[in-house]
Amino acid sequence: MASGDDDDPIIEEIDVYLAKSLADKLYLFQYPVRPSTMTYDDVSHLAARIKPKQQRVELEMAINTMSPNYCRSKGEQIALNVDGTAYDETNTYTAKMMDKQTFSSIQATTNTSRYAAAVFRKGELHVTPLTGILQMRPSFSYLDKADNKTREREAANEGGDSSQDEAEEEVKAITVRFARPESEQARQRRIQSYEFLQKKQAEEPWAHLRYHGVRDSRSEHEKQYLFCQSVDASQNTELVKTPKEYLAMLMPPLAEEKVVKPVGPSNVLSMAQLRTLPLGDQVRTLMKNVKVMPFANLMGLLASGTDSTAVLRCIQQVALLVQGNWVVKSDVLYPKNTCSPHSGVPAEVLCRGRDFVMWRFTLERSVMRKEITAIIKLPPEDVKEFLEHVSAPRVNRGWEFLLPTDKEFVKKHPDVAHRQHMLWLGIQSKLEKVFNFSKEDFMPKNCPQPEPVHVSGEQRLKAAQERAQEHRASLQKDLDAKRAGSGARVKQEPAREDEPMDTSSSSSSIPNGSVNGYPGFDHTNGNGADAASLELQDFVRKTFRKHFVLTLNEFKRLFNLHLASMPVGQSIFQSISDHMLQEAILLSPCRQIMVPFPAQSTAAPDEQKVFGLWETGEDFDKHRRLLYDLFTKNYRVRRNMIQARLAQEFEDVPKADIDRLLSECCSSHAGMWYLKGTIQS
Repeated sequence: MASGDDDDPIIEEIDVYLAKSLADKLYLFQYPVRPSTMTYDDVSHLAARIKPKQQRVELEMAINTMSPNYCRSKGEQIALNVDGTAYDETNTYTAKMMDKQTFSSIQATTNTSRYAAAVFRKGELHVTPLTGILQMRPSFSYLDKADNKTREREAANEGGDSSQDEAEEEVKAITVRFARPESEQARQRRIQSYEFLQKKQAEEPWAHLRYHGVRDSRSEHEKQYLFCQSVDASQNTELVKTPKEYLAMLMPPLAEEKVVKPVGPSNVLSMAQLRTLPLGDQVRTLMKNVKVMPFANLMGLLASGTDSTAVLRCIQQVALLVQGNWVVKSDVLYPKNTCSPHSGVPAEVLCRGRDFVMWRFTLERSVMRKEITAIIKLPPEDVKEFLEHVSAPRVNRGWEFLLPTDKEFVKKHPDVAHRQHMLWLGIQSKLEKVFNFSKEDFMPKNCPQPEPVHVSGEQRLKAAQERAQEHRASLQKDLDAKRAGSGARVKQEPAREDEPMDTSSSSSSIPNGSVNGYPGFDHTNGNGADAASLELQDFVRKTFRKHFVLTLNEFKRLFNLHLASMPVGQSIFQSISDHMLQEAILLSPCRQIMVPFPAQSTAAPDEQKVFGLWETGEDFDKHRRLLYDLFTKNYRVRRNMIQARLAQEFEDVPKADIDRLLSECCSSHAGMWYLKGTIQS
């Protein structure tokens, strides 16, 4: 050791002091967008403010408008966009040109316990701990203000007589609802949301500061506080340590890791812990973690002897059927009032985007990420997460669905597959409105449209027998009764030579086929067709009594939702085309309204077919018919035109009747009134 000390002698010993005068208010500012040789020391600082709790600082600095590098026309244009032509005390740029810029801070690190500022003087090193390290970058908030000005001007131009409409709005009673108590889990999600954090940050007020330059006398005075005010070693106990204490600080003892047992399904559960939960929670937990799973695998993970019918009932509440496999629903992964951990996008928007991805996989095995992103317009990180849930990347093929199509499940449970198909039709209708696309846009080119699929009575009977075999003990009596009563009713008819036989490979996925995506009537039984026709007529009457005016597209969506809500196995509809739906509407007390859509309209053909309730037996029917007549001459009208026509035909019409007429049949946008469903997005 002695020889080592001689080779590395101590040249000088320096006393180190810990200064505490500025320990809780000393910040280090970094300017990463400028080199260290180009400082802002000589730039005029106009204002400064700080939010101490958030360690957020803003500095306003003047811009040299006389510099040859300054573009005066651009500066004036920016000021005009931000502040407009009128002078106001709240204007950002009072000189009618961009003569200042704002720098806003972000934290370079949240842990500054290892950082300090040091000053060396007369052989002594004085160290002051840093409160924060902030990087100052230019702020472009003035661009947001310019965008807001533009939107306000556009709204004012499009407003028309909307103020008149607002003035004529009648005061309506408000139903008071009390919010249910918030659960702890919901509270934690709300606190961690982007919206809540933004609100909390906005609550802290700005503390306005006065800036002093580097060579200012006040700055020189404040620099003295960087030196320790007392050089007595007894008062600097933080730096006076015994060798043992110093060694413990350099190499702290290892703390024993505490093993935390999972307390709920949010953690990783063992199979024993999982099976202590109710069946619905077991299925939900498994699907939330696995994302996509065949039904056979799900049954294998559950306890032996679990009733498959009960599992089917539970799985349909938390998952959707895609290619015969179950994929967890979007609202299970992204609950309400949450947001994306990647981009902060609200859960509602995420659910729509993920539903579109899942819907695409119901049509084909592979999708292209670029096509998905171009339609749903979400950040790439979120789109990638959607795809990773249910697919894997393949060279030159995009993203391929993770699992092979489970044809056995579809063949074994045609009623469940049919119900899920109806749900997907309803989801497709909503997605088409949101993202403005048509299913035909994604059909492969030069590929014939799939023909209607038909499942014979023998196939249905065989599937029912296979299901009954699984529960032979519990269903023996019912099975015997069905066999005893079915021999006299089953009638097999030979196929006619002029009727083409369907040979589609997906014949087991949709029972009794579909025309234009709709389940339809069973034409092998006259009584079934009559019952279905009566049921459809009843649905038409009830629907138009509630909505009064509907486009064919919206009526189809409501019809699909009605079918999806019916109990499994009790639907009497088997094959209904668009033409049959229109006939059913026109046979009821409804009429088609020939709305003259503009030539540049982007409305789909089904959206241009508008139907209205024509006759209810009330005196109010004549008001409704007159309104329909107005909309046969123009696809949008003003309220005063409707009032004038009603007054001309029926003299004094109460304002309440006009309000009722408009609320039942119309929607308002930018001061104009449209029939429901005809406003172009």
